[in-house]
Amino acid sequence: MIKKDLKEKAELSTATMAKLGKNESVSLDVLVRICKVLNCEIGDVVEIVKDKRE
Repeated sequence: MIKKDLKEKAELSTATMAKLGKNESVSLDVLVRICKVLNCEIGDVVEIVKDKRE
């Protein structure tokens, strides 16, 4: 699936797509919509990375 298709099917804004491309924070609602479109679990699209300062 290309980004444009994901954007349309998950009803994501251009700003949200930009955040995803920059590895910035997005809401849990956005992640849930992406998972529904991709028919996957949240752990398939999310990775927890410790802050280097920790």
